[in-house]
Amino acid sequence: MKILFKSLITASFFVIGLATSSFAANEWGIDGEEAKELDGTVVDLACELSGNCPDNCGAGKRQLGLLLKDGTLYPVVKGGSNFAGGTEELIEQCGKSVHVDGLLITDPLMTIYFVQRIRSEETGEWSKTNQWGKNWKAANPGKKLGRWFREDPRVAKIVDESGKLGIPGLVYEEE
Repeated sequence: MKILFKSLITASFFVIGLATSSFAANEWGIDGEEAKELDGTVVDLACELSGNCPDNCGAGKRQLGLLLKDGTLYPVVKGGSNFAGGTEELIEQCGKSVHVDGLLITDPLMTIYFVQRIRSEETGEWSKTNQWGKNWKAANPGKKLGRWFREDPRVAKIVDESGKLGIPGLVYEEE
């Protein structure tokens, strides 16, 4: 009976260890990055900084951020898809308290947050920040999400108008 009890205890610690470590934020090797869970309120950055506050955080058309209880404001600039913002991940939480997991990137010029998971206040369950990718795939059937920016007609239009470097007339020379 003692052996069975010890085995159950050992297995429990193993499962708890897997559950907690396998879901931590994915580090990307960016200078100044720190895997960090934060508690804050989802806010419209322009509203917080200027007082220009449309309903529902601008209905997904504006940059969102996390306002911590100590008054610290972090722009949320990325969700779970490559080169995609975090607004679609957080817009449903506008004005609500959230617990998030991701990467805090500190830089002398600006500190930003890449949200990778959000924990539900109601259920306590974590969800990945992949809403942007789901929405993009629905709007672009048959196209690959992995390098979505190569397949997105909006990006192609901008590149056609402004060039690969984003400055009209500036030509990219291949090495």
